[in-house]
Amino acid sequence: MRIRRILAAAIATAALAGLGLTGAATATAAQGAPSDVTPSQCTQGGGTADLMDNTCKGGMYDGQKVD
Repeated sequence: MRIRRILAAAIATAALAGLGLTGAATATAAQGAPSDVTPSQCTQGGGTADLMDNTCKGGMYDGQKVD
């Protein structure tokens, strides 16, 4: 009986650890590289589209490339 409880605890721990690794990999893949934004998206996000540098200055898209 004691061995079964220990074995069940070990399996549960391994399963939870596996889920944690999967979740971390998914979160990393979801972030990825920043995508280009339009000048209007930059403005709506609180920034200013600098068309000389093709970047968004300020706001939520700060530093992202403007296409």
